[in-house]
Amino acid sequence: MEQKDIWDAATARRYDTPGTGMFAPEVLEPTVARLAELAGGGAALEFAIGTGRVAVPLAERGVPVTGIELSEPMVERLRTKADAAAIPVVIGDMATTAAPGTYRLVYLVYNTISNLLTQAEQVECFRNAARHLGPGGRFVIELWVPELRTLPPGKTATVWRADAGYIGLDTYDVLDQRVVSHHVRFDDTERAELYRSPHRYIWPAELDLMAQLAGFELESRHADWEGGAFTAESRSHVSVYRLPAP
Repeated sequence: MEQKDIWDAATARRYDTPGTGMFAPEVLEPTVARLAELAGGGAALEFAIGTGRVAVPLAERGVPVTGIELSEPMVERLRTKADAAAIPVVIGDMATTAAPGTYRLVYLVYNTISNLLTQAEQVECFRNAARHLGPGGRFVIELWVPELRTLPPGKTATVWRADAGYIGLDTYDVLDQRVVSHHVRFDDTERAELYRSPHRYIWPAELDLMAQLAGFELESRHADWEGGAFTAESRSHVSVYRLPAP
C-alpha cells in the first residue's frame, strides 16, 4: 500500500485527538516552543504537515510556516482549523517536492521520515531539506529508536503500548530494515478496529550519515523536546542538523 492510500479521509478524521495523545499539552507545547526557538525569527517549512498539529500553534507564535503534504485529505482537515488559512501548503512528497522561498528551519516530527520506505528516499529527504535552507539553516527530525534489543531469536514483534482499549505493536523485518506498526482499538464488545502503517526504521548513526551526504552537521541530539539527555536507554530522539554558515 502506498503512503497516499494510507493517509486517506478516514485516517485524517481519526488523526486529530485534541488534548490527548500527540495533541496533549505536555507533548505539543515543548515541541512548539523548541521549534520556535530554532526558527530564530525566520520562516519554517514543515515536511508532512498533516492536519497542522504543530504548524498551527507554531504560526500562532508568530513563526511564518509553510507545509509540504502528500495527503490531500489531511490538508482538507487542516483548512477547517482557525488560523490555518495563512499557512500555505504544497501537495507532494517530502523527498522531492519544492516549496517556494528559503527557510531558516525545516522540521519533520513524530517519526514521519520513516514513512519513506527506502534508504534512497530518506537520503533525498535530507537533500530536499538542504535545498530549502539558507546557510546556517537547521533541519530537525524527531524519530524513535528501533527496539531491536527486545527481539530474541525467533521473535518478530514488540508490544510498545498496552492501554485500556488500545494495543500498539510493531512487527520487524530485520533483513530489509522494515517495520509495520499495528494499532488495535477495541471496547467492551467483541469487535476491534485495526490500523496498520509500514515504515523503514533508521538508527541514529545512519541518520547522521544521511545528514552528512546532504551537507549537514549534527548540532545536537536530545531524548525529547525539553532537552533531556540522549542515552542508550532512550526510546526516541530529537536531532538538530545544521548547514555550515558562511
